[in-house]
Amino acid sequence: MREQQGREVRPVLSTPEGYRCCPACGETKVLENFPRNRAARSGYGRYCKPCHNAKGQETKQRLYGGAREYHLRRRYGIGQKEFDELLAEQGGVCAICGGADPQHLDHDHRTGWVRGILCFNCNGGLGQFRDSPTRLARAITYLRGTTWQRALIHPGVYQMCSPTRGRPPSPHS
Repeated sequence: MREQQGREVRPVLSTPEGYRCCPACGETKVLENFPRNRAARSGYGRYCKPCHNAKGQETKQRLYGGAREYHLRRRYGIGQKEFDELLAEQGGVCAICGGADPQHLDHDHRTGWVRGILCFNCNGGLGQFRDSPTRLARAITYLRGTTWQRALIHPGVYQMCSPTRGRPPSPHS
């Protein structure tokens, strides 16, 4: 490397049009093998995709101790230690259904505050209802009120009806 105005400058490598040399592995590859980067002048990242991914994994390992810790810190502002403490406070079970070994950290999407640790199904269910207590209450009302029950009309003859809707099935069914 040569010095220019007090800093080291890498020598410019001549590569054919549409190709780039990855400084990590030293291979010259087609531009499609480099990740897109709008901030770069060329529009492509400096390292090829495998080297770029390896550097990212190495950084997560070096700075955070692993991808899980990185994910928890970046997304929710807590680490694995806090996750484990919260899980212990919940008795090691899902905060909603009580299922064993929950792995999903639930949070309020408006405030970002962590609410608890849920199993996959409970976390997905809350997401499907968009964290709306009104929607959940309507779903509970629906489940309680539309359970079709068998009603005895004559000895040995039953008809399916709903207790709240009072609408029997069609005579053709």
